[in-house]
Amino acid sequence: MNIWKPLCLLVIAGCSSAVVMGQTRPLTLQDALETGLKNYQSIKAKENYAKAANANISAVRREYLPDLNLAAQNSYGTVNGENGPMWGYKGWTTGASGPVLPSQNWNAAFGGLYLANISWDVVTFGRQHAKVQAAKEQLYTNQADLEQEKFEQQVRVAGAYLNLLAAQRLRGSMESNLKRAEDLKQIIVSRALNGLTAGVDSSIANAEVSKAKLTLVDAVNYENSQSNKLAEMMDVPPQDFILDTTFITKIPNQLLETISAQDSLSLKNQPLLKLFSSRVTLSDANERLTSKNAMPRLSFMGVMQTRGSGFDNDYSAANLSHYSQAYWSGVKPQISNYLVGLNLSWTVTDIWRTHSQVTRQHYTTEGLKNEYNQTYNRLQHQLQLSEQQIDNAVKKYREAPIGLKAASDAFLQKSTLYENGLSNIADLAQALYNINRAETDRDIAYNGVWQAILYKSATVGDLQLFLNQL
Repeated sequence: MNIWKPLCLLVIAGCSSAVVMGQTRPLTLQDALETGLKNYQSIKAKENYAKAANANISAVRREYLPDLNLAAQNSYGTVNGENGPMWGYKGWTTGASGPVLPSQNWNAAFGGLYLANISWDVVTFGRQHAKVQAAKEQLYTNQADLEQEKFEQQVRVAGAYLNLLAAQRLRGSMESNLKRAEDLKQIIVSRALNGLTAGVDSSIANAEVSKAKLTLVDAVNYENSQSNKLAEMMDVPPQDFILDTTFITKIPNQLLETISAQDSLSLKNQPLLKLFSSRVTLSDANERLTSKNAMPRLSFMGVMQTRGSGFDNDYSAANLSHYSQAYWSGVKPQISNYLVGLNLSWTVTDIWRTHSQVTRQHYTTEGLKNEYNQTYNRLQHQLQLSEQQIDNAVKKYREAPIGLKAASDAFLQKSTLYENGLSNIADLAQALYNINRAETDRDIAYNGVWQAILYKSATVGDLQLFLNQL
């Protein structure tokens, strides 16, 4: 019989937490949860993503500040001018304000340019506000993602904790089974040596002991795997955990009332649904931001410029010697100009470009809404299933002691009859198997109630529903 399969009724994978080696007291579930939240790297990553989103809001707000540029330039070169049109493509040209000479001249002097320039998009027709709102929605989404990760991590740690508890109890049952098999072996071998039973009974007894040992090895292997998983979830070195077993042998006194009280639970606070909802809101914000790209912008601009030149004001073809190559004569400020103005710019073709972009974002939003609805429906079905699982787990919890009591009585009866020569080894072996299975069913039933409550807590998004029962 496969005794491991029932333990997989609820697979809630474990994550990471941290406890120190050499426990001096049992590791409680609350300690495991706190350690898991503290150490889990994915939670730390999402915390940093949320901080980055928060910083991004300030960065987006500061985009509204004007662009203020200060520049100082000293140069040395010629000033030959030429009549004719020219386009400075990507700045690949120079500016020279000098006379048009009949031939090339290589006279050169220093020059200076000093300027302050300000450019400010005063009116963006809602574009800046939409960018800030989109940045805020990104923060809300990252925070919802963080809360969802924390909640999932707690559920995973709690599941790994319960699985390890079940594995440890199962290993204890296998140890008890081995002891019973060894005790029976001594009785059977003694009776066989005294000629009271057939010698083949000793072989059967040896086989039962061997089978019990193999089953115990399997139980130890399973316990080791669950212990390793809990350590992995808590991000601590693998170790032999001493767990708190005070609650696993009972069920909450108010369990039935708890079940009925939770029938009307709403899923609106489910962390996963909150995350999907925030993604829809973020997509809506991005859609509004995209639509604003078709709007014009009104900009204020101002320039204050001062120049200096080593060429005199009467430098011309007739006075080619009226210049100075002295550095200060060229770079000292001499002439200033200023310019202020408003600029209204509108790329009209953005209307058509933006329309397609908005349509694309709109369909993304609709897709996220579909995912939200699908998740909500799935959780509704899981909520109903969780109620059924709790009900069935309670039934098994109440039935398991009855089965164990019956199996124990049957084993005691068969072993007594065998010792008195009134039963055979086959009946005794079957009784040994039955009591072992009954103990296993008891261990699974006790743990199954808590697993079912945890499953419901995970479904409704409220872990306190589980923790309050401890």
